[in-house]
Amino acid sequence: MAYLIKGAHVVDPQLGLDEVLDVLVDGDKIAQVGHDLSADAEVVDGTGKYLVPGLLDMHVHFRDPGFEYKETIETGSRAAAHGGFTDVATMPNTVPVTDTGAEIRYQIDRGKAAGLVHIRPIGALTKDEKGEALAEIGDMVLEGAVAFSDDGHGVQSAGMMKTCMGYVSQFDRVAIAHCEDESLSKNGVINSGRAATRLGMFGWPPLAEELEIWRDIQLTRSTKCPLHIAHISTARGLEMVKEAKAEGLPVTCEVTPHHLFLCDEDITTAYNTNLKMNPPLRKASDAEALRQGLIDGSIDCLVTDHAPHAAHEKDCEWEIAFFGTIGLETSLPLMLTKMVGPGLMGWDRLVQVMAVKPREILRLPAIKVEAGSTADLTLIDPDKTVEVTEDYFESKSKNSAFLGMTLTGAASDVFCAGKRTLTDGVVTA
Repeated sequence: MAYLIKGAHVVDPQLGLDEVLDVLVDGDKIAQVGHDLSADAEVVDGTGKYLVPGLLDMHVHFRDPGFEYKETIETGSRAAAHGGFTDVATMPNTVPVTDTGAEIRYQIDRGKAAGLVHIRPIGALTKDEKGEALAEIGDMVLEGAVAFSDDGHGVQSAGMMKTCMGYVSQFDRVAIAHCEDESLSKNGVINSGRAATRLGMFGWPPLAEELEIWRDIQLTRSTKCPLHIAHISTARGLEMVKEAKAEGLPVTCEVTPHHLFLCDEDITTAYNTNLKMNPPLRKASDAEALRQGLIDGSIDCLVTDHAPHAAHEKDCEWEIAFFGTIGLETSLPLMLTKMVGPGLMGWDRLVQVMAVKPREILRLPAIKVEAGSTADLTLIDPDKTVEVTEDYFESKSKNSAFLGMTLTGAASDVFCAGKRTLTDGVVTA
């Protein structure tokens, strides 16, 4: 089917585009970009809206297979499309763990059946994510794995991590590190500091994260394997990444909206377990450093670490509640409300961190707003009001850290390989 997007403000820093244009989508490709276009196509009014390359979230948990009561590839895909995304990279901590080509193929096939977003599976570094034996890296590459990670707890042995990185480096893939020294974080349920003392809970110290960031940077120096630091949460951790980049090492990092816009002081005696994360919410000064790092380019991309859980897994005592928050449907509205709207970040930088850099890190083909490119596009209404309630979410789970907020700006339409998967804010299968 053909669509003519009329009068949208196109932003694509890869092409230096920042102007009002028409874009013709024909089949799965962009056919034309220009002024005053006409065609036998369904017209999509882009007046007052921004058109950008399709957004990609390179860190989500869809829980399928094994925990379908929390999320499935279909419901996760609906949440992604609703949030403005055309691509998501799914983490491997499923049951069974995604550690062979068969599990990679399963996720891709289920994603195609849902038909809403491109599923880009991430394979495990070690078998069963136990940190003891190398997973079937080559087999997973052949089936379409875009990266490798033991996300959820990380590889505890430096020797095992070195072996993994040495192997991954042979396949032009990136190792994604969940940096947590469990001997330091054990029993921790909140950031070590005033909030932990005030609430009487075991702390999860920043050092547990920073020590493994330092370790894995040294392993990168030794193996030359590209390293990506997942969900960075401390100012010191970011400084180490900056130093590694200045040295010329192939190191990148990501940050989540909850680590940008929340801190441990937001955790009160109400014990809202939607604020229980791994890594935990850190100090306000850490959040400020991370915001600055995203603006100045020290942090490469924004991810959600979308972590759905059932109500009974969150509606319980803080100590036993599961870690994590959903994020696919609030990520873009939060960035528009808290970064772009106030002028802290331009649209070009937003596109870099939510569309361009994630594809570069995952070695995926670039998506550009130009003729011949795959028609993965996100149309954004910067004035749309978003009331963050449970009814707002397409996700099967509702455990959002941002429930109750009113945000401004959201995706209105999404085109995934030319298929309109979001129409005027409504998911269209």
